[in-house]
Amino acid sequence: MQDIVSVPVHLGLILDGNRRWARERGLPQLEGHAEGERVLHDIVYHAVERGVKYITAYAFSTENWSRSKKEVDYLMAQITKALAQYADELIENGIRTVILGSRECLPKKAVKSIEDIERRTAHGDRATFAVCLNYGGQLEIANAVRLIVEQGIKPEDITPELITKNLYHADLPPIDLVIRTSGEQRLSNFMLWRAAYSELIFREEYWPDFSVDSLDECLVEYNKRQRRFGG
Repeated sequence: MQDIVSVPVHLGLILDGNRRWARERGLPQLEGHAEGERVLHDIVYHAVERGVKYITAYAFSTENWSRSKKEVDYLMAQITKALAQYADELIENGIRTVILGSRECLPKKAVKSIEDIERRTAHGDRATFAVCLNYGGQLEIANAVRLIVEQGIKPEDITPELITKNLYHADLPPIDLVIRTSGEQRLSNFMLWRAAYSELIFREEYWPDFSVDSLDECLVEYNKRQRRFGG
């Protein structure tokens, strides 16, 4: 494999295809989500080993509430459990964890897990792992504008930099590379502001089939790209 000369500072992951992966194997759909979680664990640590400083995973969108109550309840319980389960490991490896999205409508247990994981991992300085939970890119921008209005800032003083400062966890930098699995080729409301100049790679395999080798292939492809930022 070619040498990976430079890695993205910020990697975005759209974890797509868990349900289809399970259906094609005759498994319950929820098993696809469980396998997807295991894959995400491995990918995050491999990305950090490669030198990626920020990894953001699209775990649950504002549109996902339209799924069946059984699936939504499972996802909320599984995400809550995972945040608690991996906390010590994240701390040990110096990985700060933050949650992006609205906390409205989230179960109380989920909110408590979010607060606990952010507090306990706050001093991690090796990398940052961000989880998009009850997240929508349009909602994030609308929320930023609302905060600006509440501050009484004049319309002529509103700049892109000001909007950036009012996003969820404003310290997160722009995304350099977005990877989406399952063959779908769209952003689906993921990190619309920070992904403005992202490189995009769409993979055919479902997320549970994505591997550390798959990630390395994406990083090699990223190295071939010439980023011009509109210039």
